[in-house]
Amino acid sequence: MLLAAVAITAFATASAYGAPAARDGRADDGHVHSGDAIIVTASTLDLLGLADTSSQGAVTRQEIQMRPVYRVGQLLETVPGLAVTAHSGEGKANQYLLRGFNLDHGTDLATYIDGMPVNMRTHAHGQGYTDLNFMIPELASGIRFSKGPYFAAEGDFAAVGATHIDYANALPLQFSASVGTVDDERLFGAGTIDLGDGRNLLAAAELVHTDGPWDHGDNFRKRNAVLRYSQGDAANGLSITGMYYHGRWNATNDQPRRAVEQGLIGRLGTLDPSDGGKSGRASISVMFGHQWDDWTLQANAYFIHQTLTLWNNFTHYLDDPVNGDQHAQDDRRNFYGGAASLARDWSVGSVENETSVGVQARRDDITVDLKHTRMRSVLSTDVADRVNETSVGAYVQNRTNWTPWLRSIVGLREDYFHVRDRNIAGGTSGSEGKSLFQPKGSLIFGPWAKTEFYLSAGRGFHSNDGRAGTAVDVQTGNAERARPALIARASMMEMGIRTSAIPHLQAAVTLFQADFASELTYDADAGQTDAGRPSRRRGVEITAQYRPAYWLEINTNLAFSHARYRDDDPAGRHVEDAPSFIGSAGLLIDHLGGWFGAVEYRNLGAHALVEDNSVRSPGYQEINANIGYKLTSWLKLRLDVYNITNSHDDAADYYYTSRLPGEPAEGIESIQSHPLEPRSARLTLSATF
Repeated sequence: MLLAAVAITAFATASAYGAPAARDGRADDGHVHSGDAIIVTASTLDLLGLADTSSQGAVTRQEIQMRPVYRVGQLLETVPGLAVTAHSGEGKANQYLLRGFNLDHGTDLATYIDGMPVNMRTHAHGQGYTDLNFMIPELASGIRFSKGPYFAAEGDFAAVGATHIDYANALPLQFSASVGTVDDERLFGAGTIDLGDGRNLLAAAELVHTDGPWDHGDNFRKRNAVLRYSQGDAANGLSITGMYYHGRWNATNDQPRRAVEQGLIGRLGTLDPSDGGKSGRASISVMFGHQWDDWTLQANAYFIHQTLTLWNNFTHYLDDPVNGDQHAQDDRRNFYGGAASLARDWSVGSVENETSVGVQARRDDITVDLKHTRMRSVLSTDVADRVNETSVGAYVQNRTNWTPWLRSIVGLREDYFHVRDRNIAGGTSGSEGKSLFQPKGSLIFGPWAKTEFYLSAGRGFHSNDGRAGTAVDVQTGNAERARPALIARASMMEMGIRTSAIPHLQAAVTLFQADFASELTYDADAGQTDAGRPSRRRGVEITAQYRPAYWLEINTNLAFSHARYRDDDPAGRHVEDAPSFIGSAGLLIDHLGGWFGAVEYRNLGAHALVEDNSVRSPGYQEINANIGYKLTSWLKLRLDVYNITNSHDDAADYYYTSRLPGEPAEGIESIQSHPLEPRSARLTLSATF
C-alpha cells in the first residue's frame, strides 16, 4: 500500500508539474554530486589537486547504480580496500573489514547518510553497530570517503575510515521490480514534485522480501520510505528529510563446523531455527547551507528513533544444557544532535588560506538488555541498563596553499564524552566523563606531471561501551562496578602518491601505520565486542582505474596489512580475524549501444582466528556480475548473477567454545562458520520517465 501510494502520488504530480530534467537518469538538483555530469564510465572522481590524502576519494553515482551487490550494505565496497560480508541474517548489520581491521558491525568505520550518523554507541550487539538496511540505493548521489584520523571534522568511529553517503534532492519518476532465484523480490518507486523556484518534494519507497539459500529461510521482510523537501543546493539551500524503516527476519548464524561434518545439519543449515531479529528506524533531519562573500556556513540537525531485537544462539548448550544458550539482545534508543561549521577564504599576499571551525553534539538515550530465551520465549533477564551518553566535539582546521606545488592542512580537535549508566536489575548507577585532544595534519607536494605526494599523521579514537560491568578487585576480592575507558585512542600516519600521468589512468599508492590503545574483540558468549589489547597495523594500499574507452573502465583495489598486538601477553600476538589481504578487481561497461554491465572479483585473504596463529581461516573468493540492456529510452532490463563460480568458501569464520548435545560439559573449541551464499541470480525491470 505504501509503495502504491507513493507511485500514484509521484505519477500524478510529475504529470501535473513536469519532472525535473535529468542527465543519464541522474537528477539535475543543483548539487555538485559525484555522479552528476559524468558522461563516461567512471567509478571514482579524479581528486588530483583537491584531495588532502592519497587514500581520500569520492565514488560516483554511476558506480553505485552499476555495482553487482547481493545486499545493500555491500555498496560500501565501492570504497577501495573495504570488504563487507555477513555471518547472520539479512536484517542484521553487516561485517566490515578495512586496513587489516575486522571492524565487526562498524566500529572504527564512521558512516553517515544524508548527514546523520549510522553508528550506534553502547549497542546491545556491538559498539558502533552500523545497519544500512534503511538505505535506498537509488537515492544515493555519491559516497565521499576518507581513511585515517587526519580530518578535523571526523570524530567518533572515524579512526580507520569514514563514509558519507549523500542523497539526491530530486529524481525523475521511476519504478523497478526484481525477482531472484533464492525467493527474493523487490519493488521500488520514486518521483519528485517540482514546486518551482528550485524547490522539490521527493518521495520514494521500497518493499523487499528475501529467503536466501538457507535450509531455514531468512524470510526477511523490510519496507522503507523517504519523503524529502529541498530548496536550492547543498552550498546554498535547505533540505528536510523524513525516513522510515522496518524489518523482520530469521537468521542462520555461524555454526560449528563439526555439526556439519557429523551430519547434524547441512552446510546451509542451523542448529537453532528460532534465531532471528526485528528492527525499526524513524528519523527526521535538516541540512542547511549558505555562502556569502568569502564565508561558507553548513549546519545539520537530526532526531532518530531506533529499535532492535536479536535472538542468537552461538554457544548452543554450553551454559544451559537443558534450554540452550539462545539470548535476546534488545536495544531501544532515541538519539539526536547536530553539527555546524563556518569556513572563510582569506589570503596573505599570494598565500591562500581556508580556515574552518566547527562544533558537533550528540545525545543517546538508551535502554539495553540481555535476556535468556528459548525459541524466542523469555526465561530470565540477565542484564538491563539505561544509559545516557552525551558527546561534544569542536575543531579548527586551516588549509594553506603556500605555492602552486605545496599545500598543508593542520587541524586540532577536542572531544568530550559523558556517560551515565543505571543498572536496572541491580539498582546501581554511575557516571564518568572523558576528553581527548587530537592534533592532525597533512602536507601535499605537487602536482608535478599530474602527480602528487602526501604525508599525513593524526590522532583519532573510538568510544567504548558506556555500560559498567562487574569486576573483582584482586587485592580485596570485592566485586565492583567497572567499565572500559570511554575513549580508546588511536594514532596513525601514512604517506602516498596519486597520479594521472598516464593517459586514462588514475592510480594511488598509500603506506600506513596505525596504533590502537585498545583492540575490540568478539565475545561469542556475550554476542558482542569487548575492549581488549593494544595493537599495531602496517600496510600498503594500491588502487587504480583505467579507462581505455568512454564505455569501459578496468579497476583494481589491493590492500596488504600486518596486524599484531603490542603487549607481551603469552597467548600470542596475532590479532584475531584481521585479514592480511583484501582485494578486488572489476570491469564497468556503459554507453555501449544499449548494453551495460559490470564484473567484480572479491578476495578476503587468510587470517588468524586465535592469537597464537595456530588456527587460521583461508578467507574467501567470489565473482559477481551483471548485464543489462536499455530496451527503450525509458525501459531497461538487468540480470545480476552472484557467486558465479559457486564458491564453497566461508563468508565468516570464528574460533570459540560451543557445546552440542552429548559433548563434554566444558564444550569444545572449534571453528564456527557461515558460508558464502551459493550461486544465485536476480532479474530487474526498471522504468524511468
